[in-house]
Amino acid sequence: MTQDEVMVRRRRPPRTGTIRAGALVRKLVLIALVNGFAMFAMQRELALGETGALVATLAATLAINGVYLSRRVVPLKYLVPGTIFMLLFIVYPVAYTVYISFTNYGTGNLLTKDQAIERLVANSLSTDADGARFAITPLDDGDGTMSLFMIAEDGSLLLGDESGLSPLAGSDITRDGNRVVSVDGRRALNLGQASQRQDELLDLVVPADFGEIRVQTLKQATVAAFGLSYDAASDEIVDISTGTRYRPREGRYTSDTGEVLTPGFRAVVGPDNYNRVWSNSAIRDPFIRVFAWNFAFALLSVALSMALGLGIALTLHRSGLKGVKFYRSLLIIPYAVPSFLSALVWQGMLNRNFGIINRMFHLDINWLLDPWWARFSVVLVNIWLGFPYMFLVCTGALQSIPSDLMEAAQIDGASASQRFRKVTWPLLLITLAPLLIASFAFNFNNFNTVFLLTGGGPPVPGSQTPAGATDILITYTFRLAFEGGRGQDFGFAAAISVMIFFVVATISAISFRRTKAFENLA
Repeated sequence: MTQDEVMVRRRRPPRTGTIRAGALVRKLVLIALVNGFAMFAMQRELALGETGALVATLAATLAINGVYLSRRVVPLKYLVPGTIFMLLFIVYPVAYTVYISFTNYGTGNLLTKDQAIERLVANSLSTDADGARFAITPLDDGDGTMSLFMIAEDGSLLLGDESGLSPLAGSDITRDGNRVVSVDGRRALNLGQASQRQDELLDLVVPADFGEIRVQTLKQATVAAFGLSYDAASDEIVDISTGTRYRPREGRYTSDTGEVLTPGFRAVVGPDNYNRVWSNSAIRDPFIRVFAWNFAFALLSVALSMALGLGIALTLHRSGLKGVKFYRSLLIIPYAVPSFLSALVWQGMLNRNFGIINRMFHLDINWLLDPWWARFSVVLVNIWLGFPYMFLVCTGALQSIPSDLMEAAQIDGASASQRFRKVTWPLLLITLAPLLIASFAFNFNNFNTVFLLTGGGPPVPGSQTPAGATDILITYTFRLAFEGGRGQDFGFAAAISVMIFFVVATISAISFRRTKAFENLA
């Protein structure tokens, strides 16, 4: 074989059949992995009783198999993964948040109704001082479990285990003198052996018609009876001793006299969470104050950081200025440092007693604990974090403005301020308007700066909700949902989240309409 023939063979493309076979194998392996994971997920969802998640997983799995095992629906091969992830990570969280906002989900109402009923009945189990008692001898069943040889107060002999009580005859018991050796083939334990397995013994529950028999000491057991029972026919919980009946009302079992059993359960309460914002003045007034401050905080942050960034960009945009690259690199440092780290550093710098700002300027300002100084500090730190972004955007926008427009304006006799107002600013606004709207939406929900710098504080006296002086709606929502001091209120927090969404969406829509940003960008 000549050298030319060898080179031709080397350049010859691989066979199409080999490529198709390899691709098919890889596709089948990936589909098998997806199906295996889906089967595992559906087993877990079935065990947990999550019917909705089970149906969604099954539908997604069938869609993936149907699309990728077919040769006809080629466009769907690209659309299905994105659609599934969009439904999973965007649509479902939004829909679930809206659903939670119409429920009483929170402290005292974390369980489902069935779980709450089970917990209420189980918690009513108690021992009566006058209840029946049994002398016991612990038994080893030989398979790792334990049972009890029991002598009732009337002298009857019983065997008790997790399945219940069964009578014994004297012939079933083997004794060595007065000591019991075995009962019905099960080895009796002495006190030393029983004490070594004390935890197992105390966990042993013997069910009986009159209650449950539980071990009190290594030699004695007593009857524990339920104080409450559940009447499935009427969906009521009954106090066995008094006959009081508790009916489900807004997530809690409540008697006719207003007595409430805890814990409650999750229930749909309609628009109650939304009505609480406006019907209760102790909630309405702090909410309005938080909303007003939130709007002012976002507006001041965007306006001042924009003004500072634009001013620096205009200064460094002058031709012939030396060291421009160095200055620009230096000015983006706040943007390069993670915001949570900068907020913590500023928190230390603004400390009243040890902060460098008070010590350097010989001040005694309570930057973080006085309401108005705390608000000033939050805005100041947010400007520090936001102006590099505005500086970069404005620098890029300024460089895109044709220089001949500025020269023409200058030749026509326009002053520097006129050139900025009539030429530079309108052209900048075309680029900046959507970015300013997006920046406003970001700062409206700027959790890091507020929470890490002041924690939303200082607190406001007399408020029924954890609304601090620097709280914005997102930190207010977080504290409602997760701060345990006042109890968690996920339903109310979800309602606030939905309201935040509509506020931001409305402001953004109005801003886009007013600036006609979409038409300009088109």
